[in-house]
Amino acid sequence: MGIKDLPFARTEYSARLKKVRHAMAARDITCLFVTDPSNMAWLTGYDGWSFYVHQGVVVTHDTGPLWWGRMQDKAGALRTVWMDDDRVAGYAEHFIQTTDCHPMEDLAQYLGGRVGVEMENYYYSAKAHAVLAQAGVDMVDATALVNWCRAVKSDAEIWFMRKAARISEAVVDGMAERIAPGVPKNEVVADAFRDAIRGVGDDWGDYPAIVPLVPSGADAAAPHLTWDGRPFVEGEATTIEIAGCYRRYHAPLCRSVFLGTPPDEMKRAEGAILEGLEAGINAARAGNRTCDVAEALNGAMRKIGIERTPRCGYPIGLSYPPDWGERTMSFRATDQTVLEPNMTFHFMPGLWMDGWGLAITESIRITDSGAAECLADRPRGIIVKT
Repeated sequence: MGIKDLPFARTEYSARLKKVRHAMAARDITCLFVTDPSNMAWLTGYDGWSFYVHQGVVVTHDTGPLWWGRMQDKAGALRTVWMDDDRVAGYAEHFIQTTDCHPMEDLAQYLGGRVGVEMENYYYSAKAHAVLAQAGVDMVDATALVNWCRAVKSDAEIWFMRKAARISEAVVDGMAERIAPGVPKNEVVADAFRDAIRGVGDDWGDYPAIVPLVPSGADAAAPHLTWDGRPFVEGEATTIEIAGCYRRYHAPLCRSVFLGTPPDEMKRAEGAILEGLEAGINAARAGNRTCDVAEALNGAMRKIGIERTPRCGYPIGLSYPPDWGERTMSFRATDQTVLEPNMTFHFMPGLWMDGWGLAITESIRITDSGAAECLADRPRGIIVKT
């Protein structure tokens, strides 16, 4: 296919492959079948909206990775993966969305030995597993094997995430400016999509793994509501959760906008969140643990009588729908993962109370020494519009 516009140098893909093979060897895995599109892209560069059908990457110890997917999507793989053309395989169209046969019947020919599969994965079905088992494939659970290999970002990945953060800033700024009493929520979200895809300067925006989440008033007690056509209302807080995305790399950012004068209860919560954010960012140092960050935040929450139990952060980076998290470690009391430089997280101390919600968050990078770096640069308080 000639020269390809790869996001990263081939040497970076080689380093990633070496890391995955080392993890495979540690678990006595001969062959790995990767179905998470984020892991597929991280290993090969593949980028396409084809994850609604069965596809994946086969990794062994002695040959280059093999991209495997629908024949219709083979052309996209040839244009986006770093491997040679003979490491791209397509299965026939008669396997697509039928009860007569299954794509895993075709995949089985490329698998051998002790095969690791991502059993806890949005994109790997119970039917797929059953068909491979019927074909005699010897399988073990390799959920998150590649995800953990992605935990420490390269400098090139951090560069992409900083670009994504500039886009996040532009999206939040635009939404905060446009939110006003009487303005339909869908109109503000439409402009947010425009800002997100337009990007900043020459850095174009990609589609994020999660759509904008913008619950208002009592609905803000439920963090994962999207939008409707109702207007914004005086006297309500709206939580904005978005992520700028550059070449599939995300930098999530949350801010809360209040139309009018925030009640005292919300102001007290704001103060605790800001104190907890600062304490957590200071605790997010190489050598500390993920639970240390959670405890720093929770200590500030306890001062105002809130015993916060949900996790308050998760790793981020390269992602596809339906989630921009990497699904490995978390900032919570029971997680003792040791932090390393260039790990990246969405530090999210949201509060979802009875009748209202409040979220002020940061995407952070663990540095070589000292407190974490915030990828975005925006004021942290409630955005008050009177």
